[in-house]
Amino acid sequence: MDDARVGALFILLSGTGFGTLGVLGVVAGDAGLSIPTVLFFRFGLASVLVTAALAARGELELLRGRNLAAGVGLGAFGYAAMSGLYFVGLEYMTAGMVGIVLYTYPAFVLVLAAVFLEERVGRKSIAALLVTLGGVALITGADPAAADPRGVGIVLVAAVVYATYITISRTALRDVSAPTLTAHVLPAAALTFLVIGAATNSLAMPQTAVGWGSVIGIAALGTAVPIFAFFAGLSRIGAGPASILSAVEPVVTVALGAVFLAEPVSVVVIVGGLLVLVGVVLVPRRQ
Repeated sequence: MDDARVGALFILLSGTGFGTLGVLGVVAGDAGLSIPTVLFFRFGLASVLVTAALAARGELELLRGRNLAAGVGLGAFGYAAMSGLYFVGLEYMTAGMVGIVLYTYPAFVLVLAAVFLEERVGRKSIAALLVTLGGVALITGADPAAADPRGVGIVLVAAVVYATYITISRTALRDVSAPTLTAHVLPAAALTFLVIGAATNSLAMPQTAVGWGSVIGIAALGTAVPIFAFFAGLSRIGAGPASILSAVEPVVTVALGAVFLAEPVSVVVIVGGLLVLVGVVLVPRRQ
């Protein structure tokens, strides 16, 4: 199996892991956990898992200078900002509309990658992007009446932040290994939500087994594993294709929602899922 295919598989694994966040997030919310609490435990526990794994493999490395600043910045101001804005957007719009708006980020990635990383944007990439976004729109159940302008603005900012995060991550990987960068991104994001939670007096320990199970699942299945996989794939296939392949995430979310939350799956959702898969197949191996 060539390097491009391995990279694509890593990105698909990442999207699958991130796809569990929706269901686990609902469970955490039902357990009474606030957004800062969920995100603090998400990144904090994931930091422990990643650090332990790297230490066990003898690969734990501390960054210094510019690389340290990049890792901390990506976590504290990139990934944390995108995650926080996403959850704030949910307070103004339906989850479907938030999903649609957030998944405009591949378009921003393609532009940023072309401008700053000199990656070629060909017709096949554009076609794959359009097909994939069309599928995502169907999957998440577009509802124009639920498109609160405030929510649209907040999540559009989240999409731009995420696109910038992806592009800068690709640049950082030229000097730093993906696992090492991940080990610095996660604790920085955790610190951000610790500060926010303390400032707003909204941090609380989970009080039930369900609460603990949800945050542990979010940290492991929904964060540590998919972030490792994403960086590993990103370094192999480039920012543009990686962002398009990541659109498998809503397919996984819809499937898990149907199985575990009894959410309805309509013909439109099935057609949307097929479009996303077609878009994945159309993605060029490398740009």
